[in-house]
Amino acid sequence: MTDPSRVPRNVRARAEELAEELHRHSHLYYALDSPEIEDAEYDRLFRELQDLEAAYPALARPDSPTRRVGAPPLDAFEVFEHDPPMLSLENALTEGEVRAFEERAARFLRQTYDREVASIAYTAEAKLDGLAVEIIYRGGVLEAGGTRGDGERGEDVTENLRTVQGVPLRLRTPPGGPPPPRLLAARGEIFMRIADFERLNRARGEAGEPLFANPRNAAAGSLRQLDSRITAARPLAVCFYGAGRMEGHAFKSQAELLDTFKAWGLPVNPAWRRCGSLDEVLAWHREMLAGREGSPYEYDGVVLKVDAFDLQRELGATSRAPRWAIAYKFPPRQAATVVEGVLFSVGRTGAITPVAAMRPVRVGGVEVSRATLHNEEEMRRKDVRVGDTVLIQRAGDVIPEVVSVVKEKRPPGARAVQMPLACPVCGTGVRREEGEAALRCPNPLCPAVVRESLRHFGSRHALDIDGLGEKLVNQLVDKGLVREPADLFRLAPEALAALERMGKKSAENLAAAIEKARTRSLGRFIYALGIRHVGEHLADVLAARFGSIEALMAAEEAELMAVHEVGPQVARSIRSFFEEERSRRMVENLLAAGVRPASPARAAGGGASLAGKTFVLTGALSSRTRDEAKRAIEALGGRVTGSVSKNTDYVVAGEAAGSKLAQAEKLGVRVLGEAEFDAVLAGGPLP
Repeated sequence: MTDPSRVPRNVRARAEELAEELHRHSHLYYALDSPEIEDAEYDRLFRELQDLEAAYPALARPDSPTRRVGAPPLDAFEVFEHDPPMLSLENALTEGEVRAFEERAARFLRQTYDREVASIAYTAEAKLDGLAVEIIYRGGVLEAGGTRGDGERGEDVTENLRTVQGVPLRLRTPPGGPPPPRLLAARGEIFMRIADFERLNRARGEAGEPLFANPRNAAAGSLRQLDSRITAARPLAVCFYGAGRMEGHAFKSQAELLDTFKAWGLPVNPAWRRCGSLDEVLAWHREMLAGREGSPYEYDGVVLKVDAFDLQRELGATSRAPRWAIAYKFPPRQAATVVEGVLFSVGRTGAITPVAAMRPVRVGGVEVSRATLHNEEEMRRKDVRVGDTVLIQRAGDVIPEVVSVVKEKRPPGARAVQMPLACPVCGTGVRREEGEAALRCPNPLCPAVVRESLRHFGSRHALDIDGLGEKLVNQLVDKGLVREPADLFRLAPEALAALERMGKKSAENLAAAIEKARTRSLGRFIYALGIRHVGEHLADVLAARFGSIEALMAAEEAELMAVHEVGPQVARSIRSFFEEERSRRMVENLLAAGVRPASPARAAGGGASLAGKTFVLTGALSSRTRDEAKRAIEALGGRVTGSVSKNTDYVVAGEAAGSKLAQAEKLGVRVLGEAEFDAVLAGGPLP
């Protein structure tokens, strides 16, 4: 294991930056259905972090995005637990990477089981662009269903799933075929056909409602409605591709599973094929790519799975993905257009991003006129100039980016882009930190920074101010009602009620949410401040270590670096934040406005009392959400997993605890009731 102190400073900084960005984008994509980057860009960042962790193992933190899938569920729905977890898939972008996947599988079988496999048969399935779900059938009748969420816990959307036409409420027994099993956790994808998506958007446009960006967002947004009547009115489709827990039946292969699912009345992937060799898979991939544009539904690649289930069991899985499956992605859709100008946007951290303003062009069925250039370094590397013809792509039908310049079409007057010397919004002189590519506006009261900071400040994993969305934030800032976070806590319900589309009841609800936010946990408060390099987990660690915001503000770099997981870059970032006069004033104004972050329970002597202990949570807790319980355990050094095993130290059982409680009792794992758990978090001894 590489000594962390021997990892170059710039490498540590880049790994921390990548981890935080990937956590954020995972939350946007999986929990909020509002991605900011395309799949190809996410994959690039993910691979970069994987490469850094492979080269410097000391960088691989327990909460690294490479060890997890996705992100946690919203609080609006009940929690739905997956047993076993719904894993993600590794991606391949080239034929060589697919062949390397097969070579790894064969080598693993040879080295682990001394088993030589002459040829591996696969099933190849179109990779539909939708929302993954799991639906439980007990005795052939639909019992419950939920979204994938973070793979271990999703959102319970049972009533919404019941409204989807393709989801059978009861499975059928085929003539001469096997009956449905006693228990089946069927896993599949909710999606929307292109024609249905276009009709839905036309109707929304005529009604003056905002349009969905693409079929995936439409499907995800429709399924995750709190009112199931809205879901019922949406043209959702479903296909099933696998099983979680199953009792009363056993399959020998993926192909048999798909055939039997169809016989039981479960719609299966619209396009799949059993292939006797990898060459057959690659040929079908080329065939599917060629027919992509004429398809009635969106798909962005082919998923290939080792067909035989005995081989799947032997290959097993890593913590993130199975070793027996991989997604062979299609190349991104691209189009050519002309750069007519470059605009500059300012984000929450003050980062100034160049954005190409282009002649409108359709890419993947959507008209686009803006494309990110990421930062000055990237823009210079690609040599993008005003007047250039450029190739743009929308790999995941999300935010377009400039791929390259068509140099042979460059006009004589093409003009190089000059980065601003001052913030384009507030006029403050911009800065660039040593070793960073991004220019930043250092003014925390810049209106653009304030807008993005307020959205972050009130987000679910920060102070969780329900109702504080983008449009409302823009109104509050534009009308001069809010210039910094503290102003939120001085807003009168009457002022809120006077805002556009804000009635008396909505204003009262928002005022109540703001009032509730005054006493959120210290960890949430620290995260809400938006300190660079301080994510949710590290905010909880700092809260547990220092116990108050005042103590954290006074901490010197050496004291910060003594905290586990805080390196020089993070310590400098925290110290710089609190040394900045405007940042300190922002915190002081919040405290003066009556914000009183709740101090965490601290272990006796200030130590991490749960260090080295593994917990599993099951059932509903009355005093805190599942996510809050998880963060409390991690802040005290413990670890939370999704399934009970002989390595589990404690199972925390709330109301309506499920199969995990029974498994704990079977294995002799110590079970904590909620009162015992609260006592432990308050610093009491572990039983």
